[in-house]
Amino acid sequence: MSSLFQNAYYLAINFNAILYGVELVLYGMTMNALVNHRKQWTRTDKFYMAFSTALLVLITIYMSTEAVFGQEMWIVHADSPGGSLEFLIENADIWYQTMGTTASVILNLFSDALLIYRMYVVWTSYRVIFFPCFLYVATIGLGIIELYASGKPNADFFVGTAQQLGVAYYTTTIALNIIATGVITARLAHLGRALEAARNTQDRGRSARRYTGTLPIVVESALPYSMAGFAFLVAYGLQSDISILFGAFYGMFTCISPQLIVLRVVTGQAWTKDQTAQSVSALEFENLGASRAAGTVTAVHEEGTSTMDHKSLTSVQEMA
Repeated sequence: MSSLFQNAYYLAINFNAILYGVELVLYGMTMNALVNHRKQWTRTDKFYMAFSTALLVLITIYMSTEAVFGQEMWIVHADSPGGSLEFLIENADIWYQTMGTTASVILNLFSDALLIYRMYVVWTSYRVIFFPCFLYVATIGLGIIELYASGKPNADFFVGTAQQLGVAYYTTTIALNIIATGVITARLAHLGRALEAARNTQDRGRSARRYTGTLPIVVESALPYSMAGFAFLVAYGLQSDISILFGAFYGMFTCISPQLIVLRVVTGQAWTKDQTAQSVSALEFENLGASRAAGTVTAVHEEGTSTMDHKSLTSVQEMA
């Protein structure tokens, strides 16, 4: 592990702290919307409260273990034989690092499950989520294997067998992220045009943009989560010393992106099954209207042609 890795680790801890503050704000806004703006909690409300709390607990474990390891490496054991670099090499498999990795794997499972559900909401079709569900099951198995490989004695998350298994695990889970992001983005963009066309008044158009604008689509599709994951996967696969920095962004957005989705859901701004049904109906109506209009134009054209042919025939007969 080079000095570049240690510098990247230091930056990662700092960005973890900044983004953790963002997560605390989002969690507070979500709880405020659920607690203060509800006369009675539904089962869905209780689920989102528990889900948001679980996200916060898991990300707290993850970023705390990273911070503690940095403190041990640079402060507590700075004067030990071999210095901080030797401590890093000798303690890469320390128990609380394994606990932090476990928290991040569970966090991935939670976030991916929410993304798959949101795919179903915007498509209302089980066929669309079949392959993502297959990838999801694969990530469970690969995640368990990766935790065992990186947590056993003398193992290192960034080197050897643990790193190779990690590439397999993160390739699978990030592929799921990218597929979900692409599918949700394409669907929302397509249905959004239909919804805006159906709401042709100015006020309703503004209401439609609340669901179909660029920012809502970025949030609904968890685009930052997928982008950070892709950047981390490339760096991790190449065994780059800066992979730990991209991993920090990926780990934090694994929590922040689903929390943003939950916040939009509980505040009534997220895309729902009703909006999907309404947009599909509007799109079908628009296509039906276009088909009828095309049929009318064709009929008028044929009628005009028939009339002209009849007049031409009459003129020929009179001349004869």
